[in-house]
Amino acid sequence: MAKRSLKWWVVAALVLVLVVGVGKTWQTRQARQAQAAAALAALQAPTVFQLAEQDVVRVRTHTLQQSVEVSGALRAVHSAIVKAKASGELSGLQVREGDAVQSGQVLARIDPTDHQARVRQADQQAQAAAAQVAIAQRQLDNNQALVNQGFISKTALENSLANLDSAQANHRAALAALDLVRKALADTVVRSPISGHVSARLVQNGERVGVEARLLEVVDVSRLELEAAVPPSQAAGLRVGQTAKLRVEGLGEPVAARVARIGVAAQAGSRSVPVYLTLDGAPGLRHGLFAQGRVTVGEHTGTALPADSVRNDKPTPYVQLLQATDDPSTYRIAHAPVTRLASGHLAQVDQASDSAASVEYIITNSIAENSIITSVRAGFIQENITVKPPAR
Repeated sequence: MAKRSLKWWVVAALVLVLVVGVGKTWQTRQARQAQAAAALAALQAPTVFQLAEQDVVRVRTHTLQQSVEVSGALRAVHSAIVKAKASGELSGLQVREGDAVQSGQVLARIDPTDHQARVRQADQQAQAAAAQVAIAQRQLDNNQALVNQGFISKTALENSLANLDSAQANHRAALAALDLVRKALADTVVRSPISGHVSARLVQNGERVGVEARLLEVVDVSRLELEAAVPPSQAAGLRVGQTAKLRVEGLGEPVAARVARIGVAAQAGSRSVPVYLTLDGAPGLRHGLFAQGRVTVGEHTGTALPADSVRNDKPTPYVQLLQATDDPSTYRIAHAPVTRLASGHLAQVDQASDSAASVEYIITNSIAENSIITSVRAGFIQENITVKPPAR
């Protein structure tokens, strides 16, 4: 009896364990089914993106300036290369780079010894030629008297006249030679042709220089200009007198400029048109600095939006427009086609940062004013996606 009772207790325990295991398995299965249902419901629920302030742009009416970009190196309107006009040893050169000089100022001297000797030689030759003129004149006067008295023929008088003409020609040639060597002597004094500043010193005292040797470079930085090469498609809108704002390396504030001249011939190879802009005086401007900016060629006013917010991954350019839904706290993304009427930069950006001034805008009539679109920062968003605008 005891063995049979123990056997029944063991069977009952096994049944109980089996029932408990089946119950736990059913509970686990039910929990997994609930999690799967919740995940499916989450996947089927519409996705809502939260947009930041930098992700949206409100379309406004703006005045855009149409402009042509220009860049190049600044150069002085007046500059000069001081060259040696006589050969010899250089001395007395005291000015260096950055020194101010005046027009006609003596900058250096070239050893005049050889040139002084040539002047004395030419002067003596001129005096000898003058003496020959005097002799020929006396001979002519004597022969004229003898002809009048009938002692000699007129042929001798004509020979005397020819000798006088020859002597006078030789005297004039000697005087011309004297003028040349005197000029060469004067050229041993090196003077500045313009007022300005020395930009380069190319020789040192004691060097022997030849004719046309480069000694100094002088620039007048009171008037600077920018020479820029503009593509033909943009050069057509340029006119003399149009204004520009230039950014010069090293200067914090933009410099005003205006179109002074426009080339009448395109450059070979690039076919670009040279344009010259005169800069207003400003502290810190230097010959050779690089500058870039825009020349204003026209203005347009209308509904404007940033050009980089227009997407071009479809056959027709479009913007991602936020459309209202039944829920006032959310919007729906729609891809709205955009028609470009004009492009340019904001006219009122004088006090803005460089990044704001460099943003290009377009004018369109296909997007209503005060509409909200996504900026380039938001990236691509599929149509009909629900988004939340930035919190105000």
